[in-house]
Amino acid sequence: MKTDAAIRTAVWPSLEPRLLAEAAEREDVALYRERGGYLPLVDADQLLGEVDASGLVGRGGAAFPLGVKLRTVRDNGRANGGAVVIANGEEGEPASVKDRWLLRHRPHLVLDGLRLAAAIASAWRVYVYVSDADSARSVETALAEAALENLDVEVWTVEPGYVAGEETAAVQAINGGPAKPTDKPPRPFEVGVRELPTLISNVETLANLPYLQRYGAKAFRTQGTVLSPGTFLATITGAGRPPALYELPHGLPFTELLALHGVSSEHLRGVLMGGYFAGLLNRGVLDTRLDHETMRGIGSGLGCGAVSLITDDCPVAVAASVLAYFDRENAGQCGSCFNGTAAMAAAAGALRDSAATAEDVDRLRRWSVVLRRRGACGTLDAATNVAASLLDQFPAEVTRHLQGSCPDCEHGAYRAERPYEVPVPVRCP
Repeated sequence: MKTDAAIRTAVWPSLEPRLLAEAAEREDVALYRERGGYLPLVDADQLLGEVDASGLVGRGGAAFPLGVKLRTVRDNGRANGGAVVIANGEEGEPASVKDRWLLRHRPHLVLDGLRLAAAIASAWRVYVYVSDADSARSVETALAEAALENLDVEVWTVEPGYVAGEETAAVQAINGGPAKPTDKPPRPFEVGVRELPTLISNVETLANLPYLQRYGAKAFRTQGTVLSPGTFLATITGAGRPPALYELPHGLPFTELLALHGVSSEHLRGVLMGGYFAGLLNRGVLDTRLDHETMRGIGSGLGCGAVSLITDDCPVAVAASVLAYFDRENAGQCGSCFNGTAAMAAAAGALRDSAATAEDVDRLRRWSVVLRRRGACGTLDAATNVAASLLDQFPAEVTRHLQGSCPDCEHGAYRAERPYEVPVPVRCP
């Protein structure tokens, strides 16, 4: 295990790392090439076939097949005069650090993947889209080192925000507008940057392409499950432990992740799963595996791979803090989201403070259903997920707060503006 300031990194035992690697502050181009990077691409269509066969899905949260996105943008671009590719490194989830780590420490791995995606999509222009200044400097340095031929790469930096990483927000920002979501359709793969078909892919997703180019789909599938192949980066926070970034195989039993992180399952109360989006899970998570199909099967999601462990904190107070965050961070463009997140945050806050009534809880439950899919982006859906999962997964804790008898909150409830945020030092040259 490696320690870098506030972030510990480790690879699952016996796993040959694909994404994490020993590096000082930043892996330079010489070391990256020594590790087999920047191989010549002989046949872009053949590589696309490997991407399809690998089953690689997006690591940003939606878990959409990358091969489908690449082929769609390539075909649309050929019919419309070109295409654009964006490496999305605007890590809006406060409890996640994987994208910033890759951009700061392994920028050439990301650029190599971006290069391959651009070749497959026949893109004439590519962007690295970030809000972290150190990530931007790291990528700029890498671009100067690598001098990539026939590839026009621009680093686009925006102000950080939960909604800034949404795909239409990225398009609007690069087109000169605010980094806020827009209505869909059209989707970016139809009309995006400069009115061209645009592929927007999370940087971790793109970072898998060099491995596929070098080893192929069969090797890629030696880790993971049939429906969730490969490895993924998991940011683990909470439980009174320093945050950590792990490279894990999909399908890993949740209890084995706890053991790796040094947390006893006896002390686990629940988790905030997949960043803030997927909501809360109770101790039933101990019987699960970390893959997309398992998480979908229990009404949750692996999302961006961020897992916040709840041990001593009260789940009601955690949910109230997350909902208050959504209330502050919504784009302020959709009435349903602006008003809905405020209403749910107020109800959850009152519940945390044992000032809510049973009618308030009933309203919160109703809002968690009727407000779904009514926003331009995923913020309102994320808020409804948090509210619904709190009521479903922790009914006893909700009842205690209605009765004003929560022992965890008696001497001060958990409060955080950015729950389980990962502190990232500003150190990259």
